[in-house]
Amino acid sequence: MVRRWVKDVKTVSTFPPEHMFDQPAEEIAKTMADPKVSPKGLGSAIRMVQYFINRGGKGLSAKRQRELEKAKKLLQERREKETDGKKKKPPAKKRPAKKKAKKKEKKRASNR
Repeated sequence: MVRRWVKDVKTVSTFPPEHMFDQPAEEIAKTMADPKVSPKGLGSAIRMVQYFINRGGKGLSAKRQRELEKAKKLLQERREKETDGKKKKPPAKKRPAKKKAKKKEKKRASNR
């Protein structure tokens, strides 16, 4: 008995056409990068390809798995190119540890 788990997958972030994952890597990456297929962006496209790889598991041939990994890498490279020009968020400022220790100490003293 062959399981057809893929046809039962329901998603709201990506809408891949039927038999899309049977295509060459370049075609998969091109299709998944389309805003009509992945309206939430390239991150969703990458996760969907990874999901397909994970769920396919041992059922995927080595050749198919290589193609899917290649498609994922193409999508990651494309996302990296798109985010290079954008400013990255600065890291959040951390409070000094001493203040926390003093507050705890005051609290303990007041509870005595």
